[in-house]
Amino acid sequence: MKQALIASALTLCCTSPVYADIRINGFANFIGGMTSSDETVYGYDDSISFSEESLFALQASGDINDQMSATVQILARGEDDYEVEFEWAYLSYRVSNNVTATAGRFRLPLFRYSDSLDVGYSYHWIAAPRNVYDIPFNNMDGFRLDYSDFVGDWEIKLGAALGTFDNEVFNGNVEGDNTYMLSAEVGYEWLNLRGVYGATKATFNQQLVDATISQVAMVAPEFADFLAINEDSGKFIGIGLDIDHFTWFIKAEYTEVEIERSYTPTDNAWYVSAGLRLGKWTPSVTYEDFEGDEQKGLDELSAQPEALQPALLGALQGLNAAFAQNYTVATATLRYDYDANIAFKVDISRYDDDLNDAQDATLARFAINYVF
Repeated sequence: MKQALIASALTLCCTSPVYADIRINGFANFIGGMTSSDETVYGYDDSISFSEESLFALQASGDINDQMSATVQILARGEDDYEVEFEWAYLSYRVSNNVTATAGRFRLPLFRYSDSLDVGYSYHWIAAPRNVYDIPFNNMDGFRLDYSDFVGDWEIKLGAALGTFDNEVFNGNVEGDNTYMLSAEVGYEWLNLRGVYGATKATFNQQLVDATISQVAMVAPEFADFLAINEDSGKFIGIGLDIDHFTWFIKAEYTEVEIERSYTPTDNAWYVSAGLRLGKWTPSVTYEDFEGDEQKGLDELSAQPEALQPALLGALQGLNAAFAQNYTVATATLRYDYDANIAFKVDISRYDDDLNDAQDATLARFAINYVF
């Protein structure tokens, strides 16, 4: 039914008297990969798979008048059996030459490649570093205001957004209410610097977690209230550096994600990537680091009756362990620009799990990225 509605909408756009004002383009990533052992990395195992990161998307935009435009993006991911979803759907209003207001569902400018995160052709990797980019709040329903201008030779971009998000994560659901974000970016020839700060009231529900917290609540309701992520304050901090001399480049980003009053560890992630552009060839190397195994809740535990502490400690450690991650990834990538809109890529990544050596694995992937 959803596919039929989308097809009908596109047909109406093309047959409307103002069809010339409708712009339709698309992109796709065809990606295959497998690991060197039966350990799983990014959903891949020792049997080759083409569904984990492959996707196909169409984007349509049209001018409503001289100042307003509408944009919709539909996307089908292989990991979801190519079920079509609306990724973006928003209205934009050009307040002035420097200011644009947006309302609807849109991509938050959290990262260097936020706007083109799903467009594999736009960057040198097969996929953007997951330790930084794989978060459950890339998209928001709400309002966004963007400002851009030049101060001398420096380009300045400022952004602010307010709204909500609701996404699936860790086999559960996370909601963010009263979410806001502020961003600033400056660029000068070969240098780009950016910073982001965001905050939200987060609620997380997952069947096994909820069952554990319910059991704790029967004997220690105050401690259960601490464990439950229900309208808890969360924050996001991000900084980025991009040095691009065209023939060579260095890129780096750092993020921190924290839910202040909860069992979930604070996640600290960063990557650095460097590469060369040699005609149609772009070899590069990337190193990623993720630390998220902090033991939280011990102070709250110590305030409980001593007789209950051993059992409560077991529940706390179980929740901590379920979400703890600490790993590094080293990747070598080679990109070949076959044509103006098609790129072939191969990479090999070594995933090292610092919490469990048995999870270490090597992943090999290839990709065809194209835009149209």
